[in-house]
Amino acid sequence: MRDKRTMLILFGMPIVMMLLFGFAISNDVKNVRTVVVTSQMDHLTQQVVERLAVSEYFTIITTVSTPKDAELMIRSQKADLAIVFAKDFATKKSSIQFIVDGSDPNMVQQWTSYAQQVVATPNVSLVSRKLLYNPRMKSAYNFVPAIMGMLLLLICAMMTSVSIVREKERGTMEVLLVSPVKPLMIIVAKVVPYLLLALVILAVILLMSATVLDVPLQGSLGWILVVSLIYILLALSLGLLISNIAQTQFVALLVSAMVLLLPTVMLSGMLFPVESMPTVLQWISAIIPPRYYIQAMRKLMIMGVGIQEVWQEVLILIGMTTLLLVVSLKKFKTRL
Repeated sequence: MRDKRTMLILFGMPIVMMLLFGFAISNDVKNVRTVVVTSQMDHLTQQVVERLAVSEYFTIITTVSTPKDAELMIRSQKADLAIVFAKDFATKKSSIQFIVDGSDPNMVQQWTSYAQQVVATPNVSLVSRKLLYNPRMKSAYNFVPAIMGMLLLLICAMMTSVSIVREKERGTMEVLLVSPVKPLMIIVAKVVPYLLLALVILAVILLMSATVLDVPLQGSLGWILVVSLIYILLALSLGLLISNIAQTQFVALLVSAMVLLLPTVMLSGMLFPVESMPTVLQWISAIIPPRYYIQAMRKLMIMGVGIQEVWQEVLILIGMTTLLLVVSLKKFKTRL
């Protein structure tokens, strides 16, 4: 009760979250990249495909002849859903199969539910489905990479900014700056503890995901650590930049909450798919670093792809890290 700053954050954050939930965030199914699998486009199949094409939920990107081709497209992140029609679909009214990217179980339920409603006709029998990457539909497969992105950013950026601002607020930063130690070494001494703490937390998260949550690490552990280290350096650079802007701990916490916490939760794809957001918010999410880290971790950890499949996310993170680090060091004031 004596900590008025924390009370303000605790009451201010729900208000902002309610505004985002009420006006900005939408988890409706839209523009699901769909592949049609059929060996012959008969009359009944054509009708079903046309209903999918005219709906606002699905986008037909191509037609292939075998389920294996469709599965390869899903594994290469070129499609989200495949609808497989049997060879005798029109004559024997056989069933339809769904092949779905199951790395996000929440969206799988909605995709298949919407697809069943669109293709449902008296001539179509019970629909089956095949889930890739997450056959048991466990939510932990989706949340573990997202939690990693949120915790590493908050711990590194928020705590680093607060620790440096605390020195300014207490008047001890002058003592550090007039000491024989170079300003660069002061910065290094401030960020190294949080770098080590972030690595420990990363190890704990990975260990818990494999043992407690039963989420297997399908990809290379080495590449997971390399990408995570790049992301940690980005978060530390962002914390240094916030410490240059803020003069008090209150301002540092407020800026961190508004710039880091809310965008990470709402606009990074942690809880809601970016594709379902309004166009303006999709543009804003493009400059949020956790979006690319969460995407890379889902591919490396859950899908088990190689580094060649996440090179775009890695290059974006490296570019953001370089930019933030250069700006932070240039803006760091050696005189108060």
